[in-house]
Amino acid sequence: MNIYLVILCITALTGVGGLAVGGMLAAAVHSPSERAVSLLLRFTSGVMLSVVCFDLVADALEDGGVLPLLCWLVIGYLCTYLLNCWIDKRAHHSHSHEQPHHHDREHDHHSRDSGEMCACGHHTLHTAGLVLAAAVALHNMPVGMAIGATFAGQDMVRGGILAALIIGLHNIPEGMSIAAPLLSGGSKPSGAVGIAAVSGIPTIAGALLGYSVGTMSAALLGISLSFAAGAMLYVIFGELLPEAEHLWQHKLSGGATMLGMLLGMLLIFTNGH
Repeated sequence: MNIYLVILCITALTGVGGLAVGGMLAAAVHSPSERAVSLLLRFTSGVMLSVVCFDLVADALEDGGVLPLLCWLVIGYLCTYLLNCWIDKRAHHSHSHEQPHHHDREHDHHSRDSGEMCACGHHTLHTAGLVLAAAVALHNMPVGMAIGATFAGQDMVRGGILAALIIGLHNIPEGMSIAAPLLSGGSKPSGAVGIAAVSGIPTIAGALLGYSVGTMSAALLGISLSFAAGAMLYVIFGELLPEAEHLWQHKLSGGATMLGMLLGMLLIFTNGH
């Protein structure tokens, strides 16, 4: 089977499918347990950390070297960080709310925008869900590139599919976070799930791009793997773990991360790394 078709199918299943599953869970369980979501995020972080340390970094060292690995890992981390800063700024409108010139415009604006407000205080929950879906879609492009680079770097079963499945697991709580405000804002369950699923489409494009770059040469492969490792490190330490800590704090909750790391190591090393 054509490798591009394989990547397309797998990333569609895990990228789009993972977000759709999250949306369906949000529709089925209107208010999921914060503790359960926190533990899922921690567990996923542990598995992703194993993939970065024992898979991506190990292969990047073989194809490049220590110095290029460190440089592109930092670049991947910073690029993902800057992208997410821009997304957050656009999503929360921290500096860009339009100020009405007349009091009557302000009154009309608030009368039209009735209902529950999001954190910025200017949008209904339905609008907040749409903004979050757009943010997740942008965020999924570098995540998809990480999957594609992993496909290019090693055995498909051991590397690429494992990375795609982990990202699919990571997408479940993101799908829930998109669908929940849409449902609360009056969207039909089918519409909320559909919007959550569509936000995963950039994962497919990113994966195809990451694979194409990674197969050009050994040097480019090393760069792609290092960049992907940095991007995934930001997702772990900049998003998943802080969000998990915010949702539920407990001294034993780190055990979920450790279990995730152990599972990741088991999957990596039993497949012949």
